[in-house]
Amino acid sequence: MLANADLHIHSPFSMAVSHAMHPEKLLPACAVKGLQVLGTGDALHPVWQKEWKPFLSNSQGICVIPTGEIEDDHRVHHLILAEDFGQFDQLRDLLAPKSRSIGSNGRPHVYLSGEEIAQKVHEVGALIGPAHAFTPWTALFAYHDSVAGCYGKEHIDLLELGLSADSSYGAGIPDLLDVPFLTNSDAHSPMPEKIGREFNRISVSGNLTPRNLLDCVSTGNIAMNAGFFPEEGKYNRTACVRCFMQYTSEDAKRHNWRCPADGGLIKKGVYDRARELSRGIPGQRPPYLHLVPLGQIIQTIEGVSSPQTKKCRAIYNEFILTFGNEIDILISAPLSEIRVIHPGVSDAIAALRENRVILHPGGGGKYGTFSLI
Repeated sequence: MLANADLHIHSPFSMAVSHAMHPEKLLPACAVKGLQVLGTGDALHPVWQKEWKPFLSNSQGICVIPTGEIEDDHRVHHLILAEDFGQFDQLRDLLAPKSRSIGSNGRPHVYLSGEEIAQKVHEVGALIGPAHAFTPWTALFAYHDSVAGCYGKEHIDLLELGLSADSSYGAGIPDLLDVPFLTNSDAHSPMPEKIGREFNRISVSGNLTPRNLLDCVSTGNIAMNAGFFPEEGKYNRTACVRCFMQYTSEDAKRHNWRCPADGGLIKKGVYDRARELSRGIPGQRPPYLHLVPLGQIIQTIEGVSSPQTKKCRAIYNEFILTFGNEIDILISAPLSEIRVIHPGVSDAIAALRENRVILHPGGGGKYGTFSLI
């Protein structure tokens, strides 16, 4: 079977996360989105574990996988996937002597290297790899030129691309030749524009269980990655973090990485960083489907300030009532049937499916935008 999986979210115990991020909200949100698998996020946090435990046997048809994120002593973030919470309990015990926030922060800082953390993760039988690997803050390629530069002799089981990259950004990097790529939302809110905004379509043999899902990830049995156009990400292009003026790498170097307009830091974009690291012919990868959340499409067509306006929500809810879930609407629902509900949305989805999109790249911390041809 094919299962849509979002394996990286956060809890209210992490910074800047909605107080609505609780299992009783998240599981229905998955059904609306069209997800069959959800990572818990923040599984090292004992209180967050307790919130999830009543839902593990009554997960409303959603396969729940314990997942978490850790920041190492060089500020690199790591994504961890496990079969059960017991493995995260063991990991917490192993990491506790090197962390002051292991029991209080959903995404704790641990005073160990990436290699040392990966050793301990593998010791408890879990999977690990860099989170949002290309992002110019708190990421593998923000601070290292190679996987070994961070993880030493320890192997990685996966690599999360992040919102500002797609598979093409990593396909030409020799270090990543045999590493499965993941695309996850990193959601801080259960709103449909956030949860599942990036997801993995995983081909699962047998029952949909955490063990089977982890086996699929570790063997690269991923049928498709889906998510943003990379240009929509906040850090796709090299840009000033104050005024968001974009620069070529050459111009940024010439200005010593300081914006001549306001003196702000110029941060290297994911697009330029990936080009620096790529060598030779890109390796073959599963197809990557570029999507825009349905709420964002409705917002754009209606010309309003937010997908959360009353009008947008009413249109969105009518779509879900008719078709069942958002992913099916975006990918496979007949355009003629979409048109019955909203001709403008039908035209927009047709343009997206046919790649008739003009992208206005983001950078420096400002999301990119799109317009339709």
